[in-house]
Amino acid sequence: MNKKQKILEEIITKRLIINDQSHSVAFPAHHTLLEVLREKCGLTGTKHGCELGECGACSVLVDGVPILSCLRLTAEVGDKSIETVEGLQDGNELHPLQVAFADFGAAQCGYCTPGIIMIALALLRRNPDPTEDEIYEALSGNLCRCTGYNRIVTAVQWAAAMIRGEDWRPATEEFLGCNSGCD
Repeated sequence: MNKKQKILEEIITKRLIINDQSHSVAFPAHHTLLEVLREKCGLTGTKHGCELGECGACSVLVDGVPILSCLRLTAEVGDKSIETVEGLQDGNELHPLQVAFADFGAAQCGYCTPGIIMIALALLRRNPDPTEDEIYEALSGNLCRCTGYNRIVTAVQWAAAMIRGEDWRPATEEFLGCNSGCD
């Protein structure tokens, strides 16, 4: 057996801290964090997109830093804190980002939404009052084929306001999607 075959057949067991819970997981050495989260841990919120690091659908946080889980080997993240979209909800209470995206209709098909929400979470943790340009920049690595990003950016602004304890929300016209005469 050559070295490449040996690596492909090697099984690693690691303790992973996912959403503040410890998981002992056995996986092939060559499996990415994306594969292990979905296939071994049943956390399917993190999406398979391009698997080339170009779409952002697989974004998660590792020690609070956004990463593309399709490009990171699971063996590299043992004993680090991994956060996925499933970890945002507290019991039956949604995180403000989840509330804003759902209530404002910022997701259309929703496939890219978990990755976008995780990137937005990292942004709001380091900057609780980002400008529109800062939100666009933070989300620049996340592709959405359904929207023009305007509702996504507004949803992040709304979630930021909720987190700061402010009563701001999108204007009625924007919220309802009408230009005039919204009653």
